Amino acid sequence: MSGENNTTGNSPKDRILIAVGGNAIHPTRRPGTVEQQIEFAVRTGNALLPILESDNELVITHGNGPVVGKILMRQILSRDTIPPMSMDVCVAHSQGGIAYLMMQNLENALRNVGNSRHVVCLLTQVEVDPEDPAFNNPTKPVGSFYSEADARDIEKKLGWTMRDDSGRGWRYVVPSPRPKHIVDISLIETIARSGAVVIAGGGGGIPVVRNEDGTRHGVEAVIDKDLSSAHMANVLGIETLMILTAVDKVYLNFGQDNQCALTDVSLDEMEKLQAGGEFAEGSMGPKLEAAIGFLQGGGQRVIIAHLDDAVAALAGTAGTQITR
Repeated sequence: MSGENNTTGNSPKDRILIAVGGNAIHPTRRPGTVEQQIEFAVRTGNALLPILESDNELVITHGNGPVVGKILMRQILSRDTIPPMSMDVCVAHSQGGIAYLMMQNLENALRNVGNSRHVVCLLTQVEVDPEDPAFNNPTKPVGSFYSEADARDIEKKLGWTMRDDSGRGWRYVVPSPRPKHIVDISLIETIARSGAVVIAGGGGGIPVVRNEDGTRHGVEAVIDKDLSSAHMANVLGIETLMILTAVDKVYLNFGQDNQCALTDVSLDEMEKLQAGGEFAEGSMGPKLEAAIGFLQGGGQRVIIAHLDDAVAALAGTAGTQITR
């Protein structure tokens, strides 16, 4: 299919979009050396292997928050000797680097069991509205966690906007406009239907705006990966969206003595919880917003689970299952 019209297509195969969180493949509290990134890419390949081996049409997206934050920090530290890159280029760098390691290690996992399925990475631009109010209200956390004292110091020295991230520490926040259009969405579908696994929309996509003459240019922002993933899945007519993160389920009162895990939840119930402000804006909130939007847009099931529980979660025996 092409364009922005929902369709279920004619394929009898299972059609799945898996969104792998940035913190699941690159925990922010580890240094994030190349060796550690490879370690987590290998872990991702092993965790997803039974799904990769299945006869399905599979699209994988991924977060980039920890990585793009480090790219920005490197630029700040070297700004007197190396000209900094714009945010869209930073996102593109993180998208390519993360997808390279994922692509290689997903294929390695397949080859280790004698499976010849290919994994393809598509560098993905995502159009946003230049008048999106998010540009005047940065909310998307990227990079490492800091103490409040260190965060205040960074604000003074670098001019960054720092905010508390769900009680876990302070992080740099940037504008996060909503996705409007996945550029080259028809190519993503064509590759998926060919039998290859498609890695696309990394980090929410490279943020761009389209001019009246059809040309595009990048903007200073980071698009939420889960919102882009939900939009992509709706456009492709995919029925199952799986969001893999660093926690095993969605919790009410997360991190408190009275936290409560959600296992099977209806769309109506989740809408009421989200409207009641149960989930933090910089943490689980966008995931639940994406889940609700996906189901309202025609999707049938959203799964939110830990990376290591991916296979069991897809089978319905782990994670949080949200259905229409």
